[in-house]
Amino acid sequence: MAGKLTVGLAAHVDAGKTTLSEAMLFLSGAVRRQGRVDHGDAFLDTEKMEKERGITIFSKEARLTWKKTDLTLVDTPGHTDFAGEAERAISVMDAAVLVISATEGIQSHTRTLWKLLESSGVPVIFFINKMDRFTGAREELMAALSALSDRTADFTGDPSEAIALCDDTCLDLYLREGVIPENRIRSLVRGRKLFPCFFGAALKNEGVESLLDFLAGFAEEKAWPKEFGARVYKIARDPQGNRLTFLKVTGGEVKARDQLSGGAGDTAWSEKIAEIRQYSGAKYTAVPRAAAGELCCVTGLTKAMPGDGLGTENAGAEQTQRPCYACRVIPGPGEDLHRVLDCLQTLTEEEPLLQTEFIETRREIRVHSMGDVYLEVLKRQMKDRFGMEISFGETSVLYRETIAEAAEGVGHYEPLRHYAEVHLWLEPLEAGSGLVFDTDVSTDDLALNWQRLILTHLKEKIHRGVLTGAPVTDMKITLINGKAHLKHTEGGDFRQATYRAVRQGLMKARSILLEPYLLLEITAPQESLGRIMNDLSVMGGKPEGPEDAEEGFRIIRAVVPASACRNYARDLNALTRGLGRMTSSFFAYLPCAEAEKIIAEKGYDPLRDLANPPDSVFCSHGAGVVVPWDQVEQYMHLPLRDIREKQPEAGTAVRTAAAAAPRGSAEEEEALRIIFEKTYGPAKTRQLLRPAPKEEATALPEEKREAVPDGEILLVDGYNVLFAWEEWKDRVQENFDAARMQLTELMCDYAGMTGKEVILVFDAYKVRGGAGSAEKYKNIYVVYTREAQTADAYIEKTTLLARNRARVRVVTSDRPEQLIALGNEALRTSAREFRREVIGVQGSIADFIAKNNRPGTERSLERLYKEAWKKNKTE
Repeated sequence: MAGKLTVGLAAHVDAGKTTLSEAMLFLSGAVRRQGRVDHGDAFLDTEKMEKERGITIFSKEARLTWKKTDLTLVDTPGHTDFAGEAERAISVMDAAVLVISATEGIQSHTRTLWKLLESSGVPVIFFINKMDRFTGAREELMAALSALSDRTADFTGDPSEAIALCDDTCLDLYLREGVIPENRIRSLVRGRKLFPCFFGAALKNEGVESLLDFLAGFAEEKAWPKEFGARVYKIARDPQGNRLTFLKVTGGEVKARDQLSGGAGDTAWSEKIAEIRQYSGAKYTAVPRAAAGELCCVTGLTKAMPGDGLGTENAGAEQTQRPCYACRVIPGPGEDLHRVLDCLQTLTEEEPLLQTEFIETRREIRVHSMGDVYLEVLKRQMKDRFGMEISFGETSVLYRETIAEAAEGVGHYEPLRHYAEVHLWLEPLEAGSGLVFDTDVSTDDLALNWQRLILTHLKEKIHRGVLTGAPVTDMKITLINGKAHLKHTEGGDFRQATYRAVRQGLMKARSILLEPYLLLEITAPQESLGRIMNDLSVMGGKPEGPEDAEEGFRIIRAVVPASACRNYARDLNALTRGLGRMTSSFFAYLPCAEAEKIIAEKGYDPLRDLANPPDSVFCSHGAGVVVPWDQVEQYMHLPLRDIREKQPEAGTAVRTAAAAAPRGSAEEEEALRIIFEKTYGPAKTRQLLRPAPKEEATALPEEKREAVPDGEILLVDGYNVLFAWEEWKDRVQENFDAARMQLTELMCDYAGMTGKEVILVFDAYKVRGGAGSAEKYKNIYVVYTREAQTADAYIEKTTLLARNRARVRVVTSDRPEQLIALGNEALRTSAREFRREVIGVQGSIADFIAKNNRPGTERSLERLYKEAWKKNKTE
């Protein structure tokens, strides 16, 4: 019986991914003629826009057979604007071939795809393409792959020795028998403990057969569940307008005319399949059934959406790739607004990240945008498919909101002959977690069907925050109590109570305004490096240490607010005279740097948002009465959840980690509060009608108090200081290594004069073969974080470990780092404040630089690092 395997092809744009698919199809005999992207005749570029632009916009399937193994190829878009399409396709892959250009190396979108594949647990095989244009050694490329994983192995020769180093069992087998069994190798690959690497040139069909051989052997006979299950990953339309639902069968089988169901509660649906198709490129074959493990397309379903689970399959996780901008849609002359809205909602089914919304009060349509190319494609789709002309107006940033601390929300809905009460526990989650829903109620207190209904209502609505009305994210909402009436409760009652409980909890909690941050990767000439890094710092970003690229060019990465870098690609083009390149990808939603300003501009009043009321409705004298949100707890029928720890007996000492740390004066604490609110924005705290009494912590006996640590450890963020001080502005542009060395010498002098212990941290400085180092240089310590480690992570760990040994002070103007230090009870000093302090101790910094600007002091820290690394390796 032939094996089956669904293989995805993923890559940064222009890495040669579609060219590789053409080579695989041609060599397998699936196509008679090998197409080319630049000729506009690639088998999988079926859309006219794809042929014209030379890029993949929509994921496509192709089928081939190699050595009795049926392979289904899924070609995904490589442009960052269509990362959402690639993420949905990854959810149905059995394995993925990650294509990397040998000449370009690992690029920003390559890293994004790697993270998506990692989070989905998809085995990865690397294919290094365009080797015919690469002049270096393969060892250089293998070393570069260590930035993604240290478990890669070159499979073009004998990989046994490299595999043995990845697994102890394989090492024992290799030492005993001199060979590692094939089934053991494939088991490691399936478990993501080994990542094979193949080299070739897809345009010349070099190295492609070796890749196909491995994929054919990689397929396995998997025991699928007997009950039907399927996952929807794409919605499209055929030329006749039929709605196509693409899915992967994950259990049992599906037949034509089968009745399928999905959704829950009010959104439940049941529809019959009209036809089952298996697509290969633009053509398809109608089949009577599709078995588990196969990709297919069905017609007849109008309710299924990407990410839905059918049968026994659960719904997929929320997408991590999110739009950063929203823009206004301007219908062309004579176009009907409502027809434009209907067409855009049809496209939203195919691309859920589009999220079309209609603002009734302004009669305005807004769509979410992943980038300029994304909007150009949307405009072209509206014209080609619906014959409608549209354009786009102003673009704004998509903000989000979250909470800083947990709170309990109460919603009560009791007009005459209706009844429902819901208690929800809202708590913050880490950045990027999205919304998580759960229940923690016994079925003795609330029936299971009501609990499921409440969870359905939580998931079906976009919950708005109370600062700007932006959607909330990075929160866990748990049902902790609820009550129904045996006679009067209906389904809609719990919907109202649930929505009001969420809103009341948000009003009680301290909210934080978030804005999207992008990960930028810039390749630019060496002479433009200083100006670019200064621009990134001005935008509020934190650039990493530059890396070497092709001759005369350097690569810089930085996480920057989306609002600040919207047009920087154009500025970069002018700055570098067209030689610079920039790619961006969504990073995370982080606290907004200008929260107060944005909140004031929005002018949002949560009490006037009639679509999202925080108040509850109670029954009084046979009529419904609206009770304001801050008085609900006086009338609610269920008690608040007691989430406090059991209180200690009288006289027992109470001590927390925060109490154990040295604390400053009241003035210092007030200053910290101001810094915190400037970072996160004003808190939406309101005085409740019945505030909970504050409990006084019992003081420790005097003899049991810990002494405040003596001395001071100074943690200095080197790159932050370099780009914040005017004295180094010109020096950084001329000679980056010399500026870094002069800062090190200055810190040595400062440490000698003050007697403080100084640790100078440089963020992820790249030295080939290095793994990070902490070395003693004269009277200070110089730390280079290891590859892919940020200074934030190092400073967080160091402040936590050192706070009991000495007083710790962090020198940085980076707000996330200041908040990390605040959480670990360390002191904070901005780079500019520290400059004044150094001048007071040292004198003029400019005079120091001029005095030390001689050949002997320009020894590169990279050389020092290499010497220290070699020494550590020898020892």
